[in-house]
Amino acid sequence: MKDGGPTAGPGLRPRRPDPDDADSSLTANDRAAVLFDFGGTLDADGLPWKERMSRLFREEGAVVPHDRFDPAFYTADDALVGALAATTSFQATVERLVAGVAQALELSDPYIAARVSRRFLGDSLEALDGNTPLLRELGRRYRLGIVSNFYGNLAQVCDDAGIRPLFGALVDSAEVGCTKPAPRIFQLALDALGVSAAKATFVGDSLPRDMAGARGVGMPHIWLVGAEPSAAAPCCRDDRQIRSLRELKAILL
Repeated sequence: MKDGGPTAGPGLRPRRPDPDDADSSLTANDRAAVLFDFGGTLDADGLPWKERMSRLFREEGAVVPHDRFDPAFYTADDALVGALAATTSFQATVERLVAGVAQALELSDPYIAARVSRRFLGDSLEALDGNTPLLRELGRRYRLGIVSNFYGNLAQVCDDAGIRPLFGALVDSAEVGCTKPAPRIFQLALDALGVSAAKATFVGDSLPRDMAGARGVGMPHIWLVGAEPSAAAPCCRDDRQIRSLRELKAILL
């Protein structure tokens, strides 16, 4: 998934305050907002789309080395940026991306792409559903937002997943004309939520896009490294690292 006219899309409008929000109870040490990456973070607990898709293709019989799969994925991924209508569903997004990868790989079995699409979407929706209770709990204390390098239909995808009402800002790179790690895309979300960078925390799985981008705008950040150990050093000294979003409960609540 993509990690582009500076016009802000409709998802940038802050939502109206909810009576259940507990901003008034925040202490001076609390963050006023929590921002998330989408793909690989909210829908997969630290496993990027490319890696998830590569595993699924292998499990479905398309055993392709990384040096062949990665260019195929990036080509298919780039082709969708700005090419999808804002109303394109999550299912159609996944199907078009997987079909593009399969075409680039010149697979002989036409049914592999259908199986990969079905499993990828199912896994994503299951992860999003599992993370929804945590997001609801966070939303009672913090303003929430998403900053994603996406295709122009992030709001529809979040709507399909049932999480759109939980977020006061949805910033889609294809809508706003810039991508992470540019500080501007993070600032757009902060402005929409009405908070400063110092009063927010960013949670994401990508070191060069999420962590470095949040650092560039002066926002504290938490690195979702996933279940598998990473050999890379943190973005900043003493950065928090988590293996699952569930660990945010102990940190932020």
